[in-house]
Amino acid sequence: MKTLVTLLSLTFVIAACGNEPDNESASEATATAEVSVYAAAVANGARLEADYGRDAGRKPDQVLEFFGVEPGMTVLDMFAGGGYYTELVSYVVGENGRVVAHTNEPYLGFVGKEHDLRHADGRLPNVEILMAENNELSLNEAEFDAILLVMAYHDTYHSDPENGWHRIDVPAFLAELYKGLKPDGFIGIIDHYADAGLSRQDGAEIHRIDPAIVIKDMQAAGFTLEEQSDILRNSDDEHSTNVFKPEVYGKTDRFTMRFRKEDWSAD
Repeated sequence: MKTLVTLLSLTFVIAACGNEPDNESASEATATAEVSVYAAAVANGARLEADYGRDAGRKPDQVLEFFGVEPGMTVLDMFAGGGYYTELVSYVVGENGRVVAHTNEPYLGFVGKEHDLRHADGRLPNVEILMAENNELSLNEAEFDAILLVMAYHDTYHSDPENGWHRIDVPAFLAELYKGLKPDGFIGIIDHYADAGLSRQDGAEIHRIDPAIVIKDMQAAGFTLEEQSDILRNSDDEHSTNVFKPEVYGKTDRFTMRFRKEDWSAD
């Protein structure tokens, strides 16, 4: 589902003889000038300079198009981290849309200054910050068209209380997301592949998760797996390596899934 932004302005140089360009040439030029809202977001010159270097490995235009984020939506970026996706989504949903970027103290400590730079001086006017520590998330009912969990689902099984990261009650967490999502809304999930059969806790130690666990959890919470994509696959990645090791950082094999909250009220 490709949403198109306004056609880029086209300028034609008309020869001194006054001949008009033929219809076929004009049509070809117009088609070339069509730019998707996702590509326009990635090309936005207001982005933080460091973000552009991440694009090749993350393919955000393809990811956001696959998820189905569209202008005018209200989107929750859960565990938003430094806000790479928060900013891109803010451009896609536009001035008639809204983005809520969730974070907490451990995440703020991890990302450092990036979060402050991202949100300094109201540079993303359609974005608001939601602070909620683990197991304290509370969402308004049916507020969001979409929820994103980008390379964060594995953290729901992580435990590091000494640094403020308390083990999450996953069924309660997913029930809160279900409540906050509008009927027929979707959840987009990206995460690092772990070896099939690796336990939740062992996967969390290397910041990976078996996608079968995600599917099982989400289905138990009332979501339907609608589609999977190979956009971010990398067959060279070993699924047993900690994702922060220099040799794999930013180059992991990742799964991309879209889950739908069915609108049972329509039955």
